[in-house]
Amino acid sequence: MGEKILFQPLTTTDRVTVLLYRLGIVLSSMITGVAGFLAYAVLSGSVAIPPLLQNTTVLVVLLFMFYFSVGLSVFFIHLYIGKLYRFLKRVFYLATACLIALVILGNGNPLFPLSMTPAYRLLLIPVAFCLGFVTAKEAFCFRLYEGYLLFGLMPSYLLFSSMRVLSFQAEMTGIIMTAALLVFFTLRKVFMPLHCDIGDKSAYTP
Repeated sequence: MGEKILFQPLTTTDRVTVLLYRLGIVLSSMITGVAGFLAYAVLSGSVAIPPLLQNTTVLVVLLFMFYFSVGLSVFFIHLYIGKLYRFLKRVFYLATACLIALVILGNGNPLFPLSMTPAYRLLLIPVAFCLGFVTAKEAFCFRLYEGYLLFGLMPSYLLFSSMRVLSFQAEMTGIIMTAALLVFFTLRKVFMPLHCDIGDKSAYTP
């Protein structure tokens, strides 16, 4: 994986799946960027938060959209190794189950347990792992090395945050760093030719 050579003509299915995969990356980046903006606004105190982003319902919708966007990338990623692909999907199923648990714990608002009980932030690690897997795969294939940083940073941040070992400033800074890295990664990834994500289909293993 990772060859920029055009091994075979792309089919319509190839093009659609690559576009959906990259759409997932773009949406994940945009939503994480919103989180980064909110963290910066809170940390600096000099930036006004738009009323729309103060609406709890909007924030909940963004969280669901984040899971949907990560799911797009997970289910339409092109991997040579079938077992690895199935493992990634299983982790995403676990992430979905964790989201359902948060919804139940928050009586319909998954953000409530996350804000009131930091330990529940551990339930976000599976979805962070899925997104980190995507970025690490791109780092391995195309030398987008910030993908490795994201793979390590996101789960580690959630772990330390859940343990309450981070100061408020460190927590906000962690969100800002993650958002900035993901936006940088996305800008480097999405403009690659579509065939880069397909590679040599004869090398795929079930």
